[in-house]
This record gives sequence, C-alpha cells and structure tokens, in this order.
Amino acid sequence: MSRRIGRGFAAGGSFITGGSSLGGSIGGRAAPGNIPSGIPTTDRADAGGSSGSSGSSGSGAVNPSGLGVSGPDVSGPGKAPPSAAATPIAGAPSGSSVGGSSVGGSSANGSSAGGPGVASAIGGGTAGGWPTTAEPIMGGPIARTSPLGGPVVAGQGVERLRFGYGTNGFANHRLDEALEVIAALGYEGVALTLDHDHVDPFAPDAARQVARAADKLRDLGLGVVVETGARYLLDPWRKHAPTLLHDDRAKRLEFLRRAAEIGADLGAEAVSFWAGVRPDEVDPDTAWKRLVDGVGEVLGHATVPLGFEPEPGMLVQDIADWRRLHQELGEPAGLGITLDIGHCRCLEDLPVPECVAAVAEHLVNVQIDDMRRGVHEHLEFGEGEIDFPPVLRALRTAGYGGLVAVELPRHSHAAPDVARRSIEFLTNAEGAQGEVG
Repeated sequence: MSRRIGRGFAAGGSFITGGSSLGGSIGGRAAPGNIPSGIPTTDRADAGGSSGSSGSSGSGAVNPSGLGVSGPDVSGPGKAPPSAAATPIAGAPSGSSVGGSSVGGSSANGSSAGGPGVASAIGGGTAGGWPTTAEPIMGGPIARTSPLGGPVVAGQGVERLRFGYGTNGFANHRLDEALEVIAALGYEGVALTLDHDHVDPFAPDAARQVARAADKLRDLGLGVVVETGARYLLDPWRKHAPTLLHDDRAKRLEFLRRAAEIGADLGAEAVSFWAGVRPDEVDPDTAWKRLVDGVGEVLGHATVPLGFEPEPGMLVQDIADWRRLHQELGEPAGLGITLDIGHCRCLEDLPVPECVAAVAEHLVNVQIDDMRRGVHEHLEFGEGEIDFPPVLRALRTAGYGGLVAVELPRHSHAAPDVARRSIEFLTNAEGAQGEVG
C-alpha cells in the first residue's frame, strides 16, 4: 500500500497524484511540429518531441509538513515551528532537510525571511507570495509577497531585481556543481529544467534527487522556479513531444503533474510550461480545445503558481494568445504568465518595456536573454537588439519580486564564462536605470 509523501512521492515505490497511482510508461511517438508563424528560428529547442520510461520513487514515511523531503526540526526566523517537525524519509539522502522549514528562506508559517519558499500545509502561508495549501489554486485573491518582505503591489516598485540562471544552460554540468557555480557568481536563484541529468521526474530515485536538490538550494540560498522544456525527456526520437496538443498527450500531462508536485516539494516560486507546436494532423479547433482542457487539468493538481509561457511558433506564441487562454479558463488565480524578454522583441507589437507593463499583474516568472526582431534565437546580452536598462526598470516599477532568470539553452559549452558575463551585464544594466519613481 503506497503512502503519500507531501504532494509528490509515495512510499512503496509509486508516484501518486490526487490519490491515484501513476506508474509505467505511457508511450507513443508524435510527429514533430512546424513553426507556423514564419519566424526563422535557430533555437529549435523551442519548437519540436520528448520520452523515458516511468519509474518509482524511494520509500519513506509521511512528512506532516506537506513537503516531499524532510529533515530535523529547527526553530527560529524562517524555520519551521516545532509542530511541523518532520520524519526522516527512507531512501532520501542522509541529513536531507526541508521538513517544514522553507527552501529559499520563507518560513513554514508563511512569514518571509530572505526569499520565497514553500509554506507548511499545516500552517498555510505562501509560496513565492501565492497561497499554498493542500488544495488546488483555482481562484480567489493572490497575496503576493516580496522576497525582501512585505506585499508586492503592481506599480509600487521593488528596490532591486533578483537574477537567476537556467540550468538548461549548464547541461554539461552535474546539477550540484552547476548550482555551486551559479551561486558563486552572485545569482540569487535558478530556473531548474527537469531533465535526465537534472532531477529526472521519471527516474526510480526521483524522490532522492528532489531531496538532494532541495538541500543544495537551501544550503546555497538559491530560489528556484521549475521549467519543463526538456527536449527529449518524454520521447527519445522527437523533441518536445508529446505536447498537450498531441493525440497521445497523456505522458505530457503526467509530466506536468509531476513537475507541479516537485515544484511544491522544492518550494518553487513557479512552475513554467508552454503549449507546444500544433501537429499537422491536429486541426486548430481540436488543438485549442486540448490545450484548454489540459491546462485546466494541470491547474486542478497544482498547489504552486503556474506560469504559462508564450513561445514563438507554438499554439500560444504571444501575449494576446495567453490572454485568450487565461480568459477561456475563467481567469484562474493560479495561472500567471512566464514572460521571456527576448520573445517580446522577437514578435510582440509593443516595445519590450511596455510588454512588461501590460502583463505586470500576472507575472510569476521572467526569463531574460537578447534577441533580434523576427528571429527566435536566444542570444547573449549585447548580441541582439534589446535595450535592457528600460526593461529592468519596467520590471522594478511593476513590483515584480520573482526571479529574472537568464535563458541561454544553447550555451552549455561555455556555461561558466557565459553566466559570468551575463551577471556582470545585468548588474551594470540595472545600475544604469537609476531610481524607480
């Protein structure tokens, strides 16, 4: 008999969601999609098929904190109260510790202490400023909080931005070492892409991987958002497939449910995902219906904020498409937007700072990179056409307190140098923007 651990992994070897056991591979291969918009793209990672076989997690005891990893109870600012003391999980690394205390600094009772994190299911509270309970976030007000403490109100501004770096730009590094380099360079968080070598949600030891990542993030003081754009995680032959639009979309739905639960276990500020490219064999109306239904299903399982990313060439490729999706779902509070700054330059009609202002109240995740008009290629800063000081000023003015994570998935071959140049550029660009009025 499997026992639920937090929101994600169950003792006895199977991964469960909503009380049902999910095990075994839901196979199937899907044809890759095309880029319908006519926008040239050299970053094919953003439009295409993904598979592995489903595995089981390690066994363990139930953690009363609502998290999937546990450790010793520690009291004090930003820590769990004694009532949230956790039980060690068999199969997790020795000394694994989140246990009721937060990842990134936000406490189990919902108070803020240096960074967003997940709150105990016992005491309620917020994860990255959003309500965190054992129930899905489908409606109601959003109580966003700044990582520096206090409420975040769009238009009132924040003192500074929190820069992060995407682990998909460190694909040739072990995850622990990638996190160490990112932290040493001065970043405050990571955008963690779930993949074969960086927390594989289908691996037999997935629970152990999540626990180890949580420990490392805590030890380094890094915030985290979870990204789901792995290229060949779901299908070894076709990049990004199946998506929510394919006939055999079950494994994508399973992956997104697992991602949401891992996000909850890590104390993630958001879990980000996209629509995918419409397959040639699927008509537009059917594709849209599948998307709406699929996103609604993921929302029904999620206890962390979801950031839906408009992606050039995909079914939802711009802010207008995101608004349509959001409205058709009934404008749920749990569905925000992941805004890639480069994508704004690539295809939006508005100037990039105005794009930020247009979606300020819905921002839960920001990716940042340089880009040229009409070409979907993620470039290092200074190689594209974006003027960054006004963009960073717009984010501060909007009151955005989440991570602004560098998105350079084609630069793993020189990851430390690229990451160093990126943080230096962003720090200088932020300093050049002056005070927010």
